[in-house]
Amino acid sequence: QVQLVESGGGLVQAGGSLRLSCAASGRTFSINAMGWFRQAPGKEREFVAAVNWSAGSTYHADSVKGRFTIAGDRAKSTVSLQMNSLKPEDTAAYYCAALSVAVLLPIRPSDYAYWGQGTQVTVSS
Repeated sequence: QVQLVESGGGLVQAGGSLRLSCAASGRTFSINAMGWFRQAPGKEREFVAAVNWSAGSTYHADSVKGRFTIAGDRAKSTVSLQMNSLKPEDTAAYYCAALSVAVLLPIRPSDYAYWGQGTQVTVSS
């Protein structure tokens, strides 16, 4: 099993920045990729960004490209999400996730076996 703990959410004005962090514990040697997803009230959970350690690649959703940056440290089993130029539409609960299977493009929530509890990000206009 893998446990994930997120931190760093909060309330920020539009145009501001926040940094989310996630630390994994447990069977971290089995992790191939870690990602961030978000879910706003009444909406489906959507992909934000991921780092694929097996492929040595990072991925960002089109809606956050140029504003958000994911970074990961495989040795420490941590991942962060730097969020700049935040918009009210970025308001959501943000979830850290990890997967241990080999996935070419780790952007589907269904591919991830492990999830954190989530951290709220609220962007005021």
